[in-house]
Amino acid sequence: MRLVVVSAGLSTPSSTRLLADRLTEATCSRLADAAAGPTVDVIELRSLAQDIAARLVATFPSPALAEALDSVARADALIAVTPVFSASYSGLFKSFFDVLEPDTLTGTPVLLAAAGGTARHSMVLDHALRPLFTFLRAEPVPTGVFAASEDWGGTGDALTDTLPVRIARAGAELAGRLLRGGPGRASVQAEFIPFAEQLAGLERD
Repeated sequence: MRLVVVSAGLSTPSSTRLLADRLTEATCSRLADAAAGPTVDVIELRSLAQDIAARLVATFPSPALAEALDSVARADALIAVTPVFSASYSGLFKSFFDVLEPDTLTGTPVLLAAAGGTARHSMVLDHALRPLFTFLRAEPVPTGVFAASEDWGGTGDALTDTLPVRIARAGAELAGRLLRGGPGRASVQAEFIPFAEQLAGLERD
């Protein structure tokens, strides 16, 4: 069981990385309750920024970026966390997923999260992140987590709950997906490829 965490925070320390760590802890805690312990691999995109930019205009990724991309490709589940810039995910975050091979995330459960300065950006989860990962054929869990500056230590409200409650709920959903299993990415791809071949045959006819 392999859990990969992608954090696109730009500073040190980073609220984006802090949120990623809290979500990882919540997921692993629920898995531990079921006597399951995943291997966790954390990818800090900040350290790969130049490699990602170079890959956009070059044929092959650097060794460091290739290792990160391979880690994502072998993940059983993904936690993806971005800072919010101009009401959307960061350019670094988007560029990393742009250089993934097609179908890398097909059938992969993903926990989506974002950190921003104000709650006005909270719709980034449904208006930007969820459409992106749906396009990549990943399977986002129902609860996404947005953390504004006031959420750290805040009391929340009747509709959103506190940040720790939201983190715990999202972690439980991702852990549940891992424990339940399902058809998995390999099976989804195996079914998709013959269907694509059938379509190609129809086009030739």
